[in-house]
Amino acid sequence: MTDKKTKVLAFLCNWCSYAGADQAGGKKLTYSPDVKLVRVMCSGRVDPQFVLSAFRQGADGVLILGCHPGDCHYRSGNMKAKRRVHIMELMLKQFGVDPRRLRLDWVAAGEGERFQTVANEMAETIAELGPLRLPGYVSEEVAS
Repeated sequence: MTDKKTKVLAFLCNWCSYAGADQAGGKKLTYSPDVKLVRVMCSGRVDPQFVLSAFRQGADGVLILGCHPGDCHYRSGNMKAKRRVHIMELMLKQFGVDPRRLRLDWVAAGEGERFQTVANEMAETIAELGPLRLPGYVSEEVAS
């Protein structure tokens, strides 16, 4: 564990996961302030470059949340995300980055409690791993 604050960037699908986060807020469920949300239309639209850019710009972890399998508003976007995340995990290992720094999970619109649980679990995992150190890749100005 480290004293330095860690940062998790979470990409949430507009139709399910973001609505789940909104429900968590409506119910006043707390989740780690280390998790910052970015709404995307579909988890399948999260390009690997978004993930790499997040790490380069100082994120210590990236969370991608989408609709449950079979419930994607764009039919199979979440399955596309699943395939991409698998490839990205392999790529991160090649870069010497622990693949636990990237997580894909499913949260439906009515699952505020699930959103809270997943967000907090990711924040705890990243806090245990500590800040990401990418020598030569993350400038000190951007990371602070």
